[in-house]
Amino acid sequence: MLSAINIILLLLCGVTFLGGYYLSKSWKRINVINNDDFSEIETYGKSLYIIATVLLIAFAGYHISVWLHWETHVLEWLTLLIRWAHVVLGIAWIGASFYFIFLENSLNRTENLRDELAGNLWAIHGGGFYYLEKFKVAPKELPKTLHWFKYEAYFTWLTGFILLLLVYYINAKAYLVDPAVKDISPDTAIYIGLGSMISGWLIYDFLCRTSLIHKKTMFAVTGFLILTAISFLLSQYLSGRAAFMHVGALLGTIMAGNVFFVIIPAQKAMVAAAKKGIPVNPELGKFAGLRSLHNNYITLPVIFVMISNHFPVTYSGSSNWIILGLLTLGSVAVRHYINLHEKGIYAKWMLPFAVISVFALVIITAPDKGKKYDRVVTDAEVRTIINARCITCHSSHPTDSTQLISPNGVMFDTQEQLKQHADRIYVRAVQTKTMPQGNKTGITEEERTILGAWIEQNKN
Repeated sequence: MLSAINIILLLLCGVTFLGGYYLSKSWKRINVINNDDFSEIETYGKSLYIIATVLLIAFAGYHISVWLHWETHVLEWLTLLIRWAHVVLGIAWIGASFYFIFLENSLNRTENLRDELAGNLWAIHGGGFYYLEKFKVAPKELPKTLHWFKYEAYFTWLTGFILLLLVYYINAKAYLVDPAVKDISPDTAIYIGLGSMISGWLIYDFLCRTSLIHKKTMFAVTGFLILTAISFLLSQYLSGRAAFMHVGALLGTIMAGNVFFVIIPAQKAMVAAAKKGIPVNPELGKFAGLRSLHNNYITLPVIFVMISNHFPVTYSGSSNWIILGLLTLGSVAVRHYINLHEKGIYAKWMLPFAVISVFALVIITAPDKGKKYDRVVTDAEVRTIINARCITCHSSHPTDSTQLISPNGVMFDTQEQLKQHADRIYVRAVQTKTMPQGNKTGITEEERTILGAWIEQNKN
């Protein structure tokens, strides 16, 4: 029986291959298509063929690596390369978003403008002067070369989804499922994660097509409440780390969906109308611009969520969904302050609000003093716990079925190594209780208390 991860990979291969075939062949049956449209359709078709081929190679490669017992080694390299690509593409996408919103906010809209212009802007960068103009709708004659910004978004989402597969879905038992939260099967956890991303986009897109879109404050509050509700539900079924990551994936899906389903189609319609010399519907640009603005506000929460998996203090507690909500509010406040500042509006109360949110998080996530231990804990007691609960992964020769290489090179084979990593052990195993991953080895609360007492005693 195929696992969820195999089904997902095969479905992706099939869908992308069929999509590439359709785009490459079906254009011949369309008589009204122009050369520019054909060129783009052909590019899309070839891209889908390439993606399908890569997915098939990845699928075959994964099973070959399992057969050779190289799966952990191969996954380490794959994760590194895909993470690098994801970060680079994400920088390009978010950088473009920040830049164009800056342009929109900073345009000169009043002085010495031609009738067809919405605004202009002078800038200097890298030793050169630049002059930019924005048209109210479209220029009378389109230039031969028109630069588009879309592939950064598409491939940022694609590499992010591949990372989700590599890190969370392939090893779902360790990273996606936490029996202390909900004892569910890895496949069920995967379907919940995928369902949250799809349903999140559908709900958001539906709201954007209602009259609520014209009531900015109400729309923002409604969106935040729905996101908080989804965060709460995910925190009841997935591990804290996975719940956070899927909220980030949901937001990233909304951003990519805005580009693919709304912004780019609107821009294509505007270009097509301008080429035919017919009036361009200004509502297309306004609606696309609004979705682009939504993306701009979502960027900082997404970045915060994506780096949070390195800091268990954010996702380890039962109130992690509240922490995520405060992180979202604080980061949106910072983005709003920047956007207003670029318009020449100084909302001085915004930054204090963000700072207060952060201080609130520090207080909420503060660890309790813990249970005091009256007697001295010996090194032998700690060694017994470490050997039973931690050494299966954190060793020069791990015996864990999936973690065949010591995570981050952290090993507990000797007492010196234990003392060297005592602070991290205290944070992960005692305070946040995020180690062992998914409590795979069944460490008890008493054992956590003994570890904490030993570390405190050695500090003194």
